Amino acid sequence: MKMNRKLFIALSTLLLFGMLAGCKKKEDPASAELKAQMQEAEQKQEVATTATTQTEAKPDTSTETTTEDSFTITGTVLTGYSGTNKNIIIPNSVTSIGERAFFGCTSITSVTIPNSVTSIGNEAFYGCTSLTSVTIPDSVTSIEYGAFTGCTSLTSVTIPNSVQEIWHGTFSRCTSLASVTIPNSVTSIWHGAFRSTSLASITIPNSVYSIGDEAFENCTRLASVTIPNSVQVICAGAFMGCTSLASVTFQGTITEDNLGSSGIDYVRTPKPFFGDLKEKYLAEGIGTYTTTAPVNENSKWTKQ
Repeated sequence: MKMNRKLFIALSTLLLFGMLAGCKKKEDPASAELKAQMQEAEQKQEVATTATTQTEAKPDTSTETTTEDSFTITGTVLTGYSGTNKNIIIPNSVTSIGERAFFGCTSITSVTIPNSVTSIGNEAFYGCTSLTSVTIPDSVTSIEYGAFTGCTSLTSVTIPNSVQEIWHGTFSRCTSLASVTIPNSVTSIWHGAFRSTSLASITIPNSVYSIGDEAFENCTRLASVTIPNSVQVICAGAFMGCTSLASVTFQGTITEDNLGSSGIDYVRTPKPFFGDLKEKYLAEGIGTYTTTAPVNENSKWTKQ
């Protein structure tokens, strides 16, 4: 009986260890694979975090803002000027003159733009009232809205051969501007582009398709103009207020719908010219029409 008790205890102990061993759950192969994937993902995340930290530590030179000779340059865009020089030479590192870069710089008298520049932004030189001279290189392909508005001392300008459109108000209220060279590359002269300038004459090249509303409004010294046969649209008020404009030559045919139609209807009159020139031209066609200066709303035109 005594031997049986010892045997019972031994058997019970072996059974207990067996149960404990059976309670230890074996690792599922799928769980092991998932664990390995998670570890791999964690390692990749650590690598990515390290790379991001290194990238953030290195400045992005494409948008970095620097100051050079009082010019503020972001990337390659000139965004401002805080100096007092009257004769400005823009650095060769600049590829674009940004919006309002020289806005209201009333002390500037001349600007030299390097061949690296391709665009002049909106109102870039707005209100530079002492600016008398600007050199625009052929590298410039875009002169944006109001770029030189209110440059009241600017007397002449040559638009480069690379420009296709003269935008809204580009030279508006340049009251001393007496000479403008428009290249054969230009196809559109937009709203108010040369409004209230001192142009005594203007040559519109045989590449221009449209003349926007009020494009030459109040150019009171303009005495004659030739509209080349390339022009198909002259919008409302294009030559309104040109009180000295007593001779207009039409070299091509413009339909009634395209003569004085602005599509905006906020101008004073649907006519592009003073007097009855629109009606006379539509009735008699290509040719030169004259009247007596000063021209006004009641002027009568005659075909020569």
